[in-house]
Amino acid sequence: MADRAECTDGDPERRPGGRQRLTWWADATAYDEENDRAVSIGQPPENRRQALVKLMWIGIWMAYMGAPVSDLADGNHTVPATVCGGLGLLVFVAVYLVLVFRHTGRALDRATVLGALGTICALAAVLTFTMGDDWLVLSVYVSVAFGAVLPLRLSSWAIPLNTAFMVGIGLLVRGSHGLVSALVVPSLLGGFAMSAVGQMVRTTRALRAARATVAQLAANEERLRLARDLHDLLGHSLSLITLKSELAGRMLPDKPEQAARQVADIERVSRQALVDVREAVSGFRRPTLEAEVAGARTALAAAGIAADLSRADVHHPDLPPDQEGALAWALREAVTNVVRHSGARRCAVTLEETGDELCLTVTDDGRGATAPHGNGLTGLVERLQLADGRLETGPGERGGFTLRALVPLSRGARVELPSRAAP
Repeated sequence: MADRAECTDGDPERRPGGRQRLTWWADATAYDEENDRAVSIGQPPENRRQALVKLMWIGIWMAYMGAPVSDLADGNHTVPATVCGGLGLLVFVAVYLVLVFRHTGRALDRATVLGALGTICALAAVLTFTMGDDWLVLSVYVSVAFGAVLPLRLSSWAIPLNTAFMVGIGLLVRGSHGLVSALVVPSLLGGFAMSAVGQMVRTTRALRAARATVAQLAANEERLRLARDLHDLLGHSLSLITLKSELAGRMLPDKPEQAARQVADIERVSRQALVDVREAVSGFRRPTLEAEVAGARTALAAAGIAADLSRADVHHPDLPPDQEGALAWALREAVTNVVRHSGARRCAVTLEETGDELCLTVTDDGRGATAPHGNGLTGLVERLQLADGRLETGPGERGGFTLRALVPLSRGARVELPSRAAP
């Protein structure tokens, strides 16, 4: 009986308000993603417009390059020095833009980052020594680059070290003492501010990744819910249709009227299965004990199994809807497995109060479990856990198989149910 314990899995939408929470989350996610497409924080540009906007924001701060550019334009240096200084400045700006523009959107490899940082550090030092104090501002951009691309642990000491290096160079360059004091604060402030921006970018990436994971998990849960509900619904209905079809086929030669009734039942069951599938797809189906007890009586009778449902009182004032739904799914699966796999002649269903719990017991006198339980048993355990319940299975007192599903009752007036008796 390999499929003997094929039972339903847990359903996240059985929680109160579960579907509303998923809807709210989906709406909030869609809103945030729409805004993210406009802002694109921590992501590489997706089109030319975003690339231009990002380049403009970075380019604004290139205005402080006016001092070295003015120094070149004023003709204070020889032609070879001006050409070399101009080329060095172009290389410095290009490497700086690659670091800040590219690395903040998509991290570069470690060797590239260290090589680029070493290049701009060397250019800043050489150009300041050879071209004069106007080029000290390059060291401020080096601090900003440190803050943009280095981890916080490294940038916290690299930025002060670069500032100290800038002060040391300024002391060696004639006439730059006043400029050095004016650039210390921008170097420290710009570097640490860029470190904060980098940390924000990394946090934003982590949040995006976490949100994508949550969305994927929600989609997987929804697909799993639909698969479980379809398995529960169609497995029961198709088993009943098969049994009634076989019964109608045996009755057809000698008992056409009874066969016609069986065919009518087949049509009714198939129509109800179609309705159930539509409701399951819509996500609004919650089975009731009353309906499942009636379905169990029909299914067991069609299979030629004597059904004892006299102690299955489905009306209890303290049974919450979620707990009732979990018991209804357990009853449906248990009866379906009895019909399909047990070979039983008798099946008893009882519903009784045991302390603060309501216990559903399905017992048969069939073959019992002859193989390990399938994945369905784990699914039913999860479904009952969502309703704060539990599942117990094992051999019956007189052989066969027994399934017990227990769920807690809500506080309130209690109605005495029939005491438990052996089926």
